Amino acid sequence: MTVIGEIVATIFILSGAVICLISAVGMLRFPDVYNRSHAASKSSALGVVSVLTGTFLFFIFAEEFISIRLLLGIFFVFLTAPVGAHMVCRSAYRTGVELWEKSSQDDLKRILGKEEISK
Repeated sequence: MTVIGEIVATIFILSGAVICLISAVGMLRFPDVYNRSHAASKSSALGVVSVLTGTFLFFIFAEEFISIRLLLGIFFVFLTAPVGAHMVCRSAYRTGVELWEKSSQDDLKRILGKEEISK
């Protein structure tokens, strides 16, 4: 069972590393802050969680040790990455950072336009 556990842990760690690499490429290739924050938050969070899960599984199967710190790391990455990306995009939109010119729609323009009229 130890060999199978180590293989599963290795698969998680390698897949997380590949996802983080793809996320880094997305950060360089995407055109605006909104698309880049999507690559930064969703993909890297999945990559980091995969690496942490693989490390957690390695410690369980190989060392027979349960790490509460790794569980807390997984929990806090899941908790903070989407919230942080949402706040970055929200502040960028509210300060007037333009969307990419080929963006098909802007759903908040109508809603925030109504907010400004009612004030």
